[in-house]
Amino acid sequence: MDQAIKEKMDAALPDIRLPRYREIPDVGLYLEQVTKYVSDSLAPLGQGTVTGSMVSNYVKKGILASPVRKQYGREQIAHLIYITVVKSVLPMEDIRLMLSIQKRTYDSAVAYDYFCTELENVLDYVFGRKPEMDAVGVERTAGEKLMLRNTIITVAHKVYLTRLCAVLREQEEGAKATEGQA
Repeated sequence: MDQAIKEKMDAALPDIRLPRYREIPDVGLYLEQVTKYVSDSLAPLGQGTVTGSMVSNYVKKGILASPVRKQYGREQIAHLIYITVVKSVLPMEDIRLMLSIQKRTYDSAVAYDYFCTELENVLDYVFGRKPEMDAVGVERTAGEKLMLRNTIITVAHKVYLTRLCAVLREQEEGAKATEGQA
């Protein structure tokens, strides 16, 4: 990859840092507030926006817990961030399965923070910001950890390819515009 494309790729993905569990509001957010919070948190990934109908659909399908008095708490918001990130590479039934496994192995705070750290770790590797992925977490649940890591690797490669294609399209359009001016 030439240097110009590498520089554009670096600029295309700023340092990603998802909010950690303790940083997620736990005062109870209404649907509109939740969708804005999640969409804003994931904007650097280019994951698109989360809509109220999407959230309501996840609740109806039992993938996300129902709000309490129309308000969503920290755990629901953390699950929604996870769902939004991985839904581009996994069907909803597999997401439901992975959330079920998570609930049996780790509490939501530990699992969500691990997910955030691992996603940032893998993105830095895939985008060439570091030569290898760090070892993250403990080996107590090696099978579950490997399953999640592979999901995250898939997400990271999808983000990378989407960004690369956007950079290459931009380069192609620039070349065509330059040819048209000649």
